[in-house]
Amino acid sequence: MPLLPELSDEAVAFDAVAADWRAAVRLAGAGLVRAGAATELYTERMIAVVDDFGPYIVVAPGLALAHARPGKDVRADGLSLVTLAEPVSFGHPHNDPVEIVIGLTSATNDAHVTNVAALANLFNDPAVFPALRAATTPDEARAVFRD
Repeated sequence: MPLLPELSDEAVAFDAVAADWRAAVRLAGAGLVRAGAATELYTERMIAVVDDFGPYIVVAPGLALAHARPGKDVRADGLSLVTLAEPVSFGHPHNDPVEIVIGLTSATNDAHVTNVAALANLFNDPAVFPALRAATTPDEARAVFRD
């Protein structure tokens, strides 16, 4: 399986509070910015994707994959993780409410396809979601992404 970008300590937020889906995506974007993978403009593009195309980023029950296409606001491939203290609704008919938001940046189109596919494969394992939900340290979260 292709390796995902490294999840840095700066890109992780546990039991974060978000008033709505936009705030949840902003939390994921802030992790990508702190990790040096993107600028704040990328966060706004991730929100625009949902505004334009709907909540398709809610890829499984309780899980959103916040991302946008590669662009000048992407500095490197990156990954962020936000677990929410209280779930929020993205407006998805089947997979709401969301408890975990993964943020993803990809510097190239090829990396974008590869990273999204790697995350999809990872979450095919039913143990991954509860393991991330239970993680309380960046090391515990990284172990889930690696194993």
